Amino acid sequence: MALYSDRWISCDDHAIVIRGYYFPWGSKRIAYGKIRSAVLVPTASRSGKARIWGTANPTLWASLDPQRPFKEWALILDIGSRIRPFLTPDDIDAVAQIIHRKAGVAVAQEESREIV
Repeated sequence: MALYSDRWISCDDHAIVIRGYYFPWGSKRIAYGKIRSAVLVPTASRSGKARIWGTANPTLWASLDPQRPFKEWALILDIGSRIRPFLTPDDIDAVAQIIHRKAGVAVAQEESREIV
């Protein structure tokens, strides 16, 4: 059963599914138990707002989201690997609440971060 779903991100009882994560359209499934931390960061020109897919930062990976330039916030997940997913769900508050409830981690908020 879906707890949350938009065009690119969905959350069910066990995991987050990120569509458009791998080239060309492969999905990534992240079990809530793998999430060590989650951080909300504002998007801006130097923090991923213009990046529709991919990254120039070797520690982050922005999943495909053609609407990212119009979004104000992103979620960065620490899943215990060198590369951390950079997500911009349509309803970021709903996804943050699901992560908090299902993964048992507080979702921190940062004022700014340069990530491009």
